Amino acid sequence: MCQLALGHYFLNAGLAPHRIWFTSEGFADALVALQRRYRFDGILINIPGRPENALDDVTRIETRADGERLTWRDGGVTFVPRDDSPQHAARPATRANFETIDPDHLDDVGDLPGYVWNTYHIPRVAETRGILREIPPYFFRTIDLVQRAVGDSVSIHGEVFSPFTHLMELFGYENALMGLVSDPAKARALLERLTDASIAWAVAQARRGVDAVLISSAFAGGSFISRAMYHEFVLPYERRVADAVKALNVPVYTHTCGRIGDRLELIAETGTQGIDTLDPPPLGDVELAEAKRRISDKLFIKGNLDSVALLAYKTKEQVIADAAARIRIGKIGGGYILSTACSVAPRVEPWKLELLAPLAEEFPMSLDSPILDENHRTQTNAD
Repeated sequence: MCQLALGHYFLNAGLAPHRIWFTSEGFADALVALQRRYRFDGILINIPGRPENALDDVTRIETRADGERLTWRDGGVTFVPRDDSPQHAARPATRANFETIDPDHLDDVGDLPGYVWNTYHIPRVAETRGILREIPPYFFRTIDLVQRAVGDSVSIHGEVFSPFTHLMELFGYENALMGLVSDPAKARALLERLTDASIAWAVAQARRGVDAVLISSAFAGGSFISRAMYHEFVLPYERRVADAVKALNVPVYTHTCGRIGDRLELIAETGTQGIDTLDPPPLGDVELAEAKRRISDKLFIKGNLDSVALLAYKTKEQVIADAAARIRIGKIGGGYILSTACSVAPRVEPWKLELLAPLAEEFPMSLDSPILDENHRTQTNAD
């Protein structure tokens, strides 16, 4: 099971991109279509459901070679590229001001056009003010549609942003990071409030019947913050989210990109039950064998297949050799899920992903499998 970039759905699901982005039915159909094509064991629903009337205010849709251009009744324009995330332009995207914001009065954060609860930049969806506590009913629509489509045949996962991700989105990346240094007490107070919103959406999905909840914590790696900052500004708040999900007997795991080799044990301390991505060098700094030695008694591991290399590979043999090397290391002692490290890029050819499920099912037990090339065999024996 791999997470797919939005552009990958747009290019390969056989649906108009704006239908995938703006309708629950379109996204559900895309999720199920590619899960079946790639024979994944699960589906990650990483976008909340859309209102049934989300497209009612669209006055014009232009189809162009590079994407679709939607014009809204209020004059706003959304451009949906063929291979990238949609871009909505209406009033300028506004971020909160870290210096003036009051952590105890966040009544207006839901109105900031650059920051909408877990919905990214889609018009006409903010029906709540302040911290998200009451979940709009339409948020569940994609979950319900996917559940009806696949039943119990595959695992269905929901996603919630980490409180730290909310902080980054609320103020913008540079301003949020500066706030950690200039006023750490205020940052902690804000994270306490933002954690309430993460818990609300995570618990709501767990109660709706998803099989697992993923905490998306893309900015918690070494490329953004130090290990000490992770301990202070990420760990205690993600622990609250993980504990709330586990209290409902639903598994929870965490997605963190980039360089996380210095904080694997800290991630385990959040109470999460698994780590997703484990970017290998040069994208990150995690060698799978080392991660297995350090945390496999605490967490399951998902990923480590180089997403950028997968895009560059030209032959079936290259894909198989790389994936087989991950399986060969990961299957020792169990607890490993074959997956790309981060999202599958839009332009990754589908035939490459179609190789993964059969390989995982048929991979031989022998350490001398001829399916591995000599370079992978030598590296793995050294590990």
